Amino acid sequence: MELLERIEGQMSATGLPLVGITLAAVPCPDTPIILTLHWHGFITEKLADIEGAQPVTLSPIPSSALQVNERWNDLLAVDQAALDAAWQLGAWDVARAERPGCTRPGAKEGEPLECLQAFGAFTNGAHGVNGQPLVVGDAPDADELVHLAGRRGYLMWLFRPVSGGIWSEVSEDVTLSPEGRRAGPCPLRLQPPSCEGRRQTVYRFGIPGPRSEQCTTAT
Repeated sequence: MELLERIEGQMSATGLPLVGITLAAVPCPDTPIILTLHWHGFITEKLADIEGAQPVTLSPIPSSALQVNERWNDLLAVDQAALDAAWQLGAWDVARAERPGCTRPGAKEGEPLECLQAFGAFTNGAHGVNGQPLVVGDAPDADELVHLAGRRGYLMWLFRPVSGGIWSEVSEDVTLSPEGRRAGPCPLRLQPPSCEGRRQTVYRFGIPGPRSEQCTTAT
């Protein structure tokens, strides 16, 4: 699964720094995966398009949601792809969240919104800032994935890249090259998801001192 190439292609096309990257999948083999890139920057709006006019509003640049249609038959393959991309882009860690279906009886009020956020399903303009959408996307199956996730649950991976991101000035990680990268693949051992209830696994990469490897799991 060539996530790193997709991410680097978008970074090259936009020329914008990244705040974070999320990946969302339902636990059903060969279903599409949604990759969302969260950019740092603002759109300025002016009362008049003339030289010297002062901006009247600042809106965050929308995130980019992309659909990945590569085939997979095991969630650990998605896990490995997320870790490899995060490792090579210099992220400090990867947080993997497992979430139950948000349409189940007893689901909390905010769970449907979390599911929409995970799959970047805000492209219809229902949610936005100053009239600007929070997400622009090329994910034709996002709505169907949200419905499926509502029944079957879903997983989401989050990491913050140093290479191409806003974190290079605050990163003190001895595993990184001067460009904020690491050579792949990621060496950490994968932790199989349970897909039962709410669970979070954090793969830690960053090393402020002597090299060590750790992976912590919490319920």
